[in-house]
Amino acid sequence: MTQLFHHANRQKSERSKRFYARVEMAYTLVDFTAAMCFVIGSVLFFWPTWETLAIWFFVIGSVCFAVKPTLKLWREVKLAAMDDNKDLSERL
Repeated sequence: MTQLFHHANRQKSERSKRFYARVEMAYTLVDFTAAMCFVIGSVLFFWPTWETLAIWFFVIGSVCFAVKPTLKLWREVKLAAMDDNKDLSERL
């Protein structure tokens, strides 16, 4: 069975390389969104009338930060399982 978080998993095939690249783009987008939410939320706290909106930006940013490890774990599980049917007969 293939190990999780093993660098060779992302190089197994063209399909795994494309999948890895797509998830990395999503990861970067989520990371950037989280950072921007925290910056915007921080600036909005300068004005008391915008405090509620600032709190929502912090909540959204926090959710984005929670999505990041979820994306990474999903990526690694899928990469480890990708093309793993080659040795299926040996495991049965």
